[in-house]
Amino acid sequence: MFKVYDISMTIEKGMPVWGNHDGKQPEINSQPTSPDGVNESRIDMDVHCGTHVDAPLHMLEDGATIETLGLEELVGNARVLDFTDVNDSITREDLEKHGLQKGDFILVKTKNSFTDSFESDFVFLRDDGARYLVEVGIRGIGTDGLGIERSQAEYPTHRTLFRNNVIIVEGLRLKEVPPGSYFMVIAPLKLTGIEAAPARALLIGNG
Repeated sequence: MFKVYDISMTIEKGMPVWGNHDGKQPEINSQPTSPDGVNESRIDMDVHCGTHVDAPLHMLEDGATIETLGLEELVGNARVLDFTDVNDSITREDLEKHGLQKGDFILVKTKNSFTDSFESDFVFLRDDGARYLVEVGIRGIGTDGLGIERSQAEYPTHRTLFRNNVIIVEGLRLKEVPPGSYFMVIAPLKLTGIEAAPARALLIGNG
């Protein structure tokens, strides 16, 4: 038997959004039922809303767009790492304790997963941590923050990872997921020509 963890955020009005800005809330409009009994709804949302995959174009001029990330890069083994004791930022020193290996895809579980609102002091990946991940040669990182960094001029965490082909997934929910190894499936919407896409994210482990 196996257990499936849905580590995606629910898209709904009132969900946590960057900066708690009302303008970033998704708009979901249900149309009146038609005479033949058919229901249809419309949604208007930022592609960085909730759980999403970033592409290099998000931070790099002439960076690659979201359709260039192959699904094979987002499906496979992943490690959930426990950083719930970190209060500000994940550093190189924090990461060195976890014995990372080349080719790892890591998901960082922090205190972010235990709040249902956007907190301005969310735990983020500091630039020295990003440089260390590049040195190790990881293939991707997912975070339970709505962003992978804050309070860093020129966005060095994003840019360091993007320039070295490290995939970034943001907005995960890891509260119910124990640290350990899982089979991961992250499926971004099939969009093209832009810098990100909302995604459904799943982890599959032993039951």
